[in-house]
Amino acid sequence: MMPERLASIAIALVLAAMVAPARAATIEITMENLEISPADVSAKVGDTINWINKDVFAHTATAKNGDFDVTLPPKKSATSVLKKAGVIDYYCRYHPNMKATLKVEP
Repeated sequence: MMPERLASIAIALVLAAMVAPARAATIEITMENLEISPADVSAKVGDTINWINKDVFAHTATAKNGDFDVTLPPKKSATSVLKKAGVIDYYCRYHPNMKATLKVEP
């Protein structure tokens, strides 16, 4: 192959790697001992939240703005994918003192 062609291919590969979409992350949020941990989380649209209830009683992750309402039976987990950007305050409907914030970036 000619050196110019190899250089062009190399440049094309570098550019393709730079514009490839970033992989979505999976973020774990745990409910244990009547606490949500971590209480403040930063994420991006498309990320998955893995809600984990380690308690012996049910919890919810209920967004105050209505974006999500996840019910978590005792010792179970659930997932949800973040669909839009914004700051979401959420809480447990069964234990309103359990509060947290999710900051979702585009």
